[in-house]
Amino acid sequence: MTKNIDWLKEANARKAELIAATQGFLRIKSVLDPETAREGAPFGEGIRQALDYALEVCRQAGMQVKDVDGYAGHAEFGSGDELIGILSHVDVVPEGEGWSSPPYAAEIVDGKLVARGAIDDKGPTMAAIFAARLVLELGLPLSKRVRLIFGTDEESSWQCVERYFASEEMPAMGFTPDADFPLIYAEKGLTDLALRQSWDQYAAQHLVDSAPIDGKLVAFSAGRRMNMVPDKAEAILQPSVLTAAQIAERYRRYLQQTGLSGEVQSGEEQVVLHMEGRSVHGMDPGKGVNAGTELLHFLATLKLDARAEQYIGFADRYLYRQHGGEALDIAHHDEEMGALTLNTGVLQYEAEGDASFRLNIRYPHSQSFEQWSAVLEKHGEEAGFSLEVAEHLPPHRVDPQHPLVTTLQRVYTEQTGEEAKIIAIGGATYGRSLDVGVAFGPLFPGRPDSAHQRDEHILVDDLVRVTAIYAQAIYELAK
Repeated sequence: MTKNIDWLKEANARKAELIAATQGFLRIKSVLDPETAREGAPFGEGIRQALDYALEVCRQAGMQVKDVDGYAGHAEFGSGDELIGILSHVDVVPEGEGWSSPPYAAEIVDGKLVARGAIDDKGPTMAAIFAARLVLELGLPLSKRVRLIFGTDEESSWQCVERYFASEEMPAMGFTPDADFPLIYAEKGLTDLALRQSWDQYAAQHLVDSAPIDGKLVAFSAGRRMNMVPDKAEAILQPSVLTAAQIAERYRRYLQQTGLSGEVQSGEEQVVLHMEGRSVHGMDPGKGVNAGTELLHFLATLKLDARAEQYIGFADRYLYRQHGGEALDIAHHDEEMGALTLNTGVLQYEAEGDASFRLNIRYPHSQSFEQWSAVLEKHGEEAGFSLEVAEHLPPHRVDPQHPLVTTLQRVYTEQTGEEAKIIAIGGATYGRSLDVGVAFGPLFPGRPDSAHQRDEHILVDDLVRVTAIYAQAIYELAK
């Protein structure tokens, strides 16, 4: 009987309910809100409501549900010693501006369900819930337990899964419906770190200026997040040998020669230089224009005070248009996962305060964190900077021959008629929260990725199709 199940037909039979449930889910503004955080709702009331909504849909479908202090929750069915996990999240990023329809109205426009969270990750979460419900309603025999796990803090710090797995069972294997099809089986290691120098550290070196200088760098700033290429940078200079007007003229001429964008604000006592870049995700920094390192490259043409020269010199030697760590001697390429990438995401400098470069580095599994970080630390120390690691996620990889991978590949091919190629990425998905976990959909090849953008959406037909794929996947993994 089970071999003849038309999974897409079964999903279509539940289409109206699926759409209604998904719209109700999307109409909850589940954005991180510390002001309404409380016991049982550590990330705010909206996220608490979204978690309750998901658990209630599961409960009504006949699953056993559990709330883990508002950090996460799960819904389980089936029986057996082994546990299969499907890990998704109910929180969303802020909606932003410029939407053509209200971001929490969950309207259907030209066959698209438009709302914040439609593709990341509430739409796929509801597809997974209905897929599980479909398996339950068909009364299919299972030899394993299936658990839908709902995180609440994926878009910020992942405290939810850390808290959840501190007390709850780790699935034997599973997937997250929060990335791309066909299947992501490997993710690079991900590190946020800083090369930092305090004023006291610098002063202890007894460096002095020995010659007249064009000016003094009072402050410099660029970037807001380590995993984004900075699109704006600002330098505040105090003129000395050169006047503010002369520095401003040099900068304007530099912009004209390079084709870069920027502007100048100048007065008698200071000149402020602005640089415009192009922001992209830090996993592929070469596609952007780093406003911070570009502006420092201009500053390297001036004779500034000794501390500024040290800061600018390091950036110009090791970070300017460096996206693979070549100048730092940490470049590495792996046939499976690709190359190490380096993004200089946040740059800050205060003349009598801290000076820092905050970096986002993603590296393949064939080069250890200890190997490349020791080299980076050595270069930093030579220039007067200390290395501080803010966050480190090691590489994650599931053997391509593991039954989890081969089963999901087969399901995808049977449902779509397309080859299920496996993918390695530089990003981070919930798949790495599982000991044996992969990312499986929901975005089909060729579809534009609208996650985190205005008019985020999922095609209604894709939502139904995803439900069918997840239903067969759940059955095949747990039968």
